[in-house]
Formats: sequence, structure tokens, C-alpha cells
Amino acid sequence: MEKLGLIERVDVRSVWESESTDFTPWLAQGENLALLGSELGIELELEAQEKAVGPFRADILCKDTADASWVLIENQIERTDHKHLGQLLTYASGLEAVTIVWISTEFTEEHKSALDWLNQITNDSVRFFGVEVEVWRIGNSPAAPKFNVVCKPNDWGNTVRQVAHDLAEASPAEQLRVKYWSAFREYLQEQKSKLRPQKPAPNHWYDFSIGTSRAHSAALLITRESKVGVELCINSDNAKAIFAELYGKKSDIETAIGAELDWRELPEKKVSRVLLFKHVDPSDETDWPQQFLWLQETLEKFDSVFRPLFAHRAFG
Repeated sequence: MEKLGLIERVDVRSVWESESTDFTPWLAQGENLALLGSELGIELELEAQEKAVGPFRADILCKDTADASWVLIENQIERTDHKHLGQLLTYASGLEAVTIVWISTEFTEEHKSALDWLNQITNDSVRFFGVEVEVWRIGNSPAAPKFNVVCKPNDWGNTVRQVAHDLAEASPAEQLRVKYWSAFREYLQEQKSKLRPQKPAPNHWYDFSIGTSRAHSAALLITRESKVGVELCINSDNAKAIFAELYGKKSDIETAIGAELDWRELPEKKVSRVLLFKHVDPSDETDWPQQFLWLQETLEKFDSVFRPLFAHRAFG
């Protein structure tokens, strides 16, 4: 039988002596933000460190790549206190941040209760997370960080309430979209897809992150033309330059995806798009599993092809 090692907890201060000079620069690195984001269910893109907010300085400012909304991270390599809670509220107001992440080595019950209360009284455009950071080691192995989410929004409850509201207030076409995207979301969760579905809404699109705020992918539901689709939406200030560079790789990209794509520069608009469609009957619920399978596979292909291109290129 293979000999097993012992897991031992490491003093966080022995790894990061200072919040500002050790922990914050460490967390701001891409692979470490990805580790945190994996626990939160959010893909994070660094915007700034030590961002000034009035007389204070926020530790890390990111964007949620799914919708380019703000994510503010406040670090505290010690037990939570009232001062940091007050700073979080100041930062949220000053930056109009949508997601607030408070990281600490230990959350008191009163501060857990405070975050839970804030999540209850705010709408789903503002979210608060409490995260405890730990460090562990097995034998003589390098120390390894671990993030534990101890407070989070009640996303499931909010989603159910919002979907019910959307169905009650929507037109027949919008009702179909909400029902379709809700079922697709459940399908992806059941399939344990690496795709991270957002809350369903009565739109003809359903966005997914590809790891950058400059572009995202989306599933499309075009009922009037009886088709579904997947698109890459490039929505940055230099969208046309990015589109041109991607179009220069058109042959390689289409080979990797396995289909000829619809390339739309859209010179008169800010965004540019790359699309792929499939003709189906979205109203036929018996066919939804096959439609969902195609959407999942195509979205995952778009992710695997475009994500590395945005990760490794500056695009002007």
C-alpha cells in the first residue's frame, strides 16, 4: 500500500508577511486570480492594484469577464474587523462595483452575518463574497494556498425569483427565451460543462466568458428565423483591429472549429462578430437536448480556439 502523507496547516504570515507588499501582488498574478475566480465562479481580469477611492486605496480591482462588470477585492491577512467592512462599503460606493470580495484568514460570525444581510437587502446587481484564505503543506511539499467561500449571494434563489418575474412580465417570444435558457443552464450544469452559465433572461442571446473583457461568446436563439447560433462578440474600443487580426487567421480558426464561420466586421458599429448558425425549431421542446448538445459543443470549441488568442495577444 502506498504510504500517505500528512496534511499540515501553515501560518499564513510565514508565506505572506505583508498584505500590501506580499499577498496583494501575489494574488494579482493571473494564475492566482484564476484560482480565486474558480472558487467564486467568476473569471477575473486584473484592472489595477491599490486603486484610489477617495482617501482610501482598494487592494485589487478586476473585471468579471462575463459582463465586464467591476469586481473589487479587499485583502486582510488577519481576522476580519469593522474597519475593513466600512472600507468595503466605501469602495463599493466610490467605484460602483458590482461584486465585492473580502478575503481574510478568519471571518467572525458578526461579519459573516453582515455580508449575508447585505446580500439579502441588495438586488442582484450588487454581490458580496466573504473568502477565507488558508495555506497547507503535505510533508516537505511546497506550501499551497486554498480559498474557502464562507459568504456568497443566494444565486439560486435570485435566479428562481427573476425567472418567475420574467415569465410573468414577458411576451410569448420572451417567455420562450427565458424557458429555453433556463433549460439550457440546467443542461450545462448536469453535463458538468466547463462553461459557466449566467442567470437566464428574456434576451435572444446568452453570454459566456472567454477570459477577457474585450470579447465574449454567446449562444443565440433566433425564433423568427428558426435557428440557434454561437457568436464571438468583440466589444472593446479597438474591436476593428482585433477583428482584422483574427480574420487574418480565418483559415486556421475555421479548421480548428470545424466549420465555415460568418465574419461580420460591422464598420458602422462599435462591435464586430464572428458567428455560426444551425437551423432548428426552438419551439420543439423534444428537440432541445439535441440543440443544447450542439450549442454546448460549439461554445466549447469557440472557447478553446478564441480564449488562447486573447490570452496571448495584445491586439494592438
